[in-house]
Amino acid sequence: MRPVTYEHDQPGWLIRISLGAFLIALLIMGQTATQWLYLPGGILLICFFLFHSLCVRIDDEFIHLSFGIGIIRRSIPLTRIASCQVKRTPWYFGWGIRYVFNGWMWNVSGFHSVELTYVDEGHFRIGTDEPQALEAAINAAIAGNA
Repeated sequence: MRPVTYEHDQPGWLIRISLGAFLIALLIMGQTATQWLYLPGGILLICFFLFHSLCVRIDDEFIHLSFGIGIIRRSIPLTRIASCQVKRTPWYFGWGIRYVFNGWMWNVSGFHSVELTYVDEGHFRIGTDEPQALEAAINAAIAGNA
């Protein structure tokens, strides 16, 4: 097990509240209307568990990202990262896993992110509610890996 230099689990409160409210509404309507409403309710429940939070963990070799219960995850080698900086994420970029203008973005809530610039000129954004701490941890990990 590699030593972890940074770990943060950001809750997606908007995702939790909105999916939870829709799920409750569908369950109530399913009781009074038709049973077919349980299917979209099941899909919402799966989405809830898959995307309710974003965990970012940095060790001495990788940045590890995982959504929700950890089925959807990605690891980025520190050797691939040339630099990183805090960015404001426009509202129209949305949340979730998305391709934005210059690369991929993983975001669970909020409008702050850290944009990684890859050695091969690609970009990747990590949404966070503590952008300065994440930027400092990534820069320290890059410097320690150089």
